[in-house]
Amino acid sequence: MSRESILIIDFGSQYNQLIARKVREHNVFCEIVPPTIPMESIDPRQTKGIILSGGPASVYSHNAPKCDERIFSLGVPVLGICYGMQLMAKTLGGAVERSRSREYGRAPFNVTRADKLFKNIPKSSVTWMSHGDKVKKIPQGFKRLGRSQNTSIAAFADLKRSLFGVQFHPEVAHTQYGKTIIKNFVTDICRCRCDWSMRSFIKETIADIRKTAGTDRVVLGLSGGVDSSVAAVLMHKAIGHRLACIFVDNGLLRKNEARMVREVFQRHFKINLRCIDASEEFLAALKGVTDPERKRKIIGKTFIKVFDREAKKIGKVKFLAQGTLYPDLIESRSAFGGPSATIKTHHNVGGLPKKMNLKLIEPLKYLFKDEVRRVGKELGIGHEVLGRHPFPGPGLAVRIIGDVTEERCDMLREADDRFIQVLHKEKLYDEIWQAFAVLLPIKSVGVMGDERTYENVVAIRAVTSVDGMTADWAKIPHDVLGKISNRIINEVKGINRVAYDVSSKPPATIEWE
Repeated sequence: MSRESILIIDFGSQYNQLIARKVREHNVFCEIVPPTIPMESIDPRQTKGIILSGGPASVYSHNAPKCDERIFSLGVPVLGICYGMQLMAKTLGGAVERSRSREYGRAPFNVTRADKLFKNIPKSSVTWMSHGDKVKKIPQGFKRLGRSQNTSIAAFADLKRSLFGVQFHPEVAHTQYGKTIIKNFVTDICRCRCDWSMRSFIKETIADIRKTAGTDRVVLGLSGGVDSSVAAVLMHKAIGHRLACIFVDNGLLRKNEARMVREVFQRHFKINLRCIDASEEFLAALKGVTDPERKRKIIGKTFIKVFDREAKKIGKVKFLAQGTLYPDLIESRSAFGGPSATIKTHHNVGGLPKKMNLKLIEPLKYLFKDEVRRVGKELGIGHEVLGRHPFPGPGLAVRIIGDVTEERCDMLREADDRFIQVLHKEKLYDEIWQAFAVLLPIKSVGVMGDERTYENVVAIRAVTSVDGMTADWAKIPHDVLGKISNRIINEVKGINRVAYDVSSKPPATIEWE
């Protein structure tokens, strides 16, 4: 689709998703791309600016990621952050050296030269630093804009060419005026119109879907979660009854999932929906498999196998639509070929087999979760769907640590249901980003009815977050945790112990597998 955008070149920073989110807060579309992006794919008429992310490497390392130096002569404003600043300096004739005192964390920053980038920024403020190298000599044509206690050149610019560099991370909340700095770059320097909204996204995406699908039919995997639900309604709005939604009960879903999907999408939205019970097929394929990556691959392969089979029953179908989100692509770094580390393979990305009979349409693949919810609201989807907590594509298979069986799925389903019921009753559900139970591969001794038991242990997990990229464990009151534990142990046969996960992301991920 044709729209003005900011390109974020990913050099492996743990914060590159934050850069994207901060840019989008100003109603400007942005995209994270690898350093290997071909120059011919960058259209200066559409690309209003480029941001070079930070990264863990040194610019002098043998395998240090680099970008095409012609980026600096496109006539498009460029902002280098941390590693991006150092790469800009080295590429354009400056010098970078190892810093004697590594700066990490909060650091005072002083503006030494007023400029558009630091408009409405006080002379002294607090920034977030994370670097071991620093710029020793600025390239010809550049001027120093700021310094920190340990870094004499903490910001610089070639004002004629609109090339800027900052050693700190403006995208991180700890940088006092980081949001203002990014706003200044996007609005004053790049001169973006700032007119990208969920309403404009819907309009553009519907046009794209119609162009891509043509007169062909499309099938979509509808799980009942937020992502697939919004994708289904968006696709239905674009192509109507040429969309056939297939709901696959893989035996790994939440309690009453199938009933909810039928009621909402068949009755309310009048979407063409086929409900398939393939639970035996999935559970048979997963028998004896304990490795989480193998589980994801098997589920992805079986998922497509079922879809190919069911699509043939519908008639001639050319496309498969999925609710893949931007974090799925970012975390499954193989989709980009960039330097960021692969955290885990997502069902909607890396779990797909190389040979597939259907072509993909992923209308939400450049959106974060909160943006998807806003799209859903624009489309008229109710809170009972949009307000649901995220649910992984592989379902309970990655919440059962170890072997996945029908008995263990049923046990976890019931435990998870009791957990969610209490959160709703205590009016905590909407305050939490994601909550679920995890069945552990251990048993513990207990006493029930004056008799010794040796039964399963469940961990419950609840986190608060904005977009799932970072998360903190939810501070559920102790008395509520007690109610959750009592209900699970008293009402779910086979469980005699409940533990609460108090890990944040990072270093932990939200899901256990």
